[in-house]
Amino acid sequence: MPLFGTDGVRGLANGLLTAELALHLAQATAVVLGQGRSAEERKAQGRRLTAVVARDPRVSGEFLAAAVSAGLASSGVDVLDAGVIPTPATAFLIADRDADFGVMVSASHNPAPDNGIKIFARGGTKLPDIVEERIERALEGERLQPTGAGVGRIRRFADAEDRYVVHLLGSLPHRLDGIHVVLDCAHGAAAGVSPETFRDAGAQVTVIGADPDGLNINDGVGSTHLDVLAEAVVRLGADVGIAHDGDADRCLAVDADGNVVDGDQIMAILAVAMKERGALADDTLVATVMSNLGLHRAMEAHGIRVLQTAVGDRYVLEAMNAGSYSLGGEQSGHVIMSDFATTGDGLLTGLHLVAEMARQDKTLAELASLMTVYPQVLVNVRGVDRDGVKDEVVQAAVAESTAELGDSGRVLLRASGTEPLVRVMVEAADEQTARAHADRLADVVRERLAL
Repeated sequence: MPLFGTDGVRGLANGLLTAELALHLAQATAVVLGQGRSAEERKAQGRRLTAVVARDPRVSGEFLAAAVSAGLASSGVDVLDAGVIPTPATAFLIADRDADFGVMVSASHNPAPDNGIKIFARGGTKLPDIVEERIERALEGERLQPTGAGVGRIRRFADAEDRYVVHLLGSLPHRLDGIHVVLDCAHGAAAGVSPETFRDAGAQVTVIGADPDGLNINDGVGSTHLDVLAEAVVRLGADVGIAHDGDADRCLAVDADGNVVDGDQIMAILAVAMKERGALADDTLVATVMSNLGLHRAMEAHGIRVLQTAVGDRYVLEAMNAGSYSLGGEQSGHVIMSDFATTGDGLLTGLHLVAEMARQDKTLAELASLMTVYPQVLVNVRGVDRDGVKDEVVQAAVAESTAELGDSGRVLLRASGTEPLVRVMVEAADEQTARAHADRLADVVRERLAL
């Protein structure tokens, strides 16, 4: 199986992901990303290549980041060790310092025993599939082994957080004065920087999930456990809650009554605000096929086009880059604001969401009301041929449900990319209707595509 998945190399630390693999992966990265015109120009000027290395606070990140840094330095790459910072901060700092590439050691929202290695190209952008394939092949090839003065140096990136905070604050259209925010940092990479940034922007801040010990990341807190945040917001009488995941590349929110505001609703709020300011490129929002039908209806009402992509923030990014669009993301809370970031940024998203509350002097519930969330039922049909979704009987059943739902609903069948299962998603005006169609379609898939 390929080493790289949809978001870098990820697996159980000291299982799949060993210090040896991290070292060799860094050495292979130095070989592949050390090529190209910009790298050759730097070498011609007598300058070594430079990489930013960072991690989230899970305990295995300590030895994995050390192995990555060792692999790069042994290949003649100077390393700027940024320590524990969010993934989007790493991407920003690569561009800000004009580094040649960077590495983030994190498993995002996964539990603490897992970890991962994400590699960013020059400018802080994600690697295309073809480059990841070249790095995998380079694992079996010759390594760069300079000696003497040719080896790289590892230095502490002392002002990494400060540079990132200044960047975030400079992006805001409005201060956050007068708003009480509860921040859930998931005991992750945002714990050291998110509270400071929201306070500097003017908000009153209460913090939960900000005591990482290396083992508690995402454990009952963060964007995958919003009940904790909702309870805190209601109990404290706060205006809004913002939740990050372990590496802070996503943001979900809860309003003053504890109701969840997901990525679709956040994108709707930001898209309308950006259009009003003339900042929404081509009046277009990029979203995946899993985004709620309500998002499409709301955007249509405000004269905003929704460009759909396959599921995954990398596909959203590809479409945004191809069309030079300024806003895109996923229901899960990966929101990309390309004027300020090259990847999903949970801090940036949360700051801009709260800034709209302050600018418009509205509650989050009032802002979110521009979009009606259609009930969405998802059924995972396991043990079936995922390549058979084009089966005539299956497609006929999909067409029948689509016709019955009309403009008040939507049907989506999607094959899993990694497991023998088909995902059946149905949206409708009410939960009962959505469930009935989803269950009926799941039965057809089960009968026709059983292995």
